[in-house]
Amino acid sequence: MTNVKQGEGRLTTHVLDTASGQPASGMQIELFRLENGEWVSIRSVVTNYDGRVDGALLLGMEMRAGTYRLVFHAGDYFRENGVTLPDPAFLDVIPIRFGIADSQSHYHVPLLVSPYSYSTYRGS
Repeated sequence: MTNVKQGEGRLTTHVLDTASGQPASGMQIELFRLENGEWVSIRSVVTNYDGRVDGALLLGMEMRAGTYRLVFHAGDYFRENGVTLPDPAFLDVIPIRFGIADSQSHYHVPLLVSPYSYSTYRGS
């Protein structure tokens, strides 16, 4: 991960596949920020071998107070890993909308996911 200065805000995430008990390697994640009522794309990343992304999604001056959305492409991940899903899948694309109030803090938004359930929380 990028060297982070004390008090420098950052946004991170990781994904755990709770059905297999493994990190969700190879899942596409998109990050959006709500600006003037419109969702603006910030970046698109793919999780690494550990279910994490290489570096922070937002860091330093990129980190601004506001409303954000992470979009996890869980259905594609499960299909690519040989899981047979119904058509349509119960969970396919999972959007998590959250707010950043303090741009100097660390916001960690993990996803715990299986083909039929997910949960998230503000981690550290």
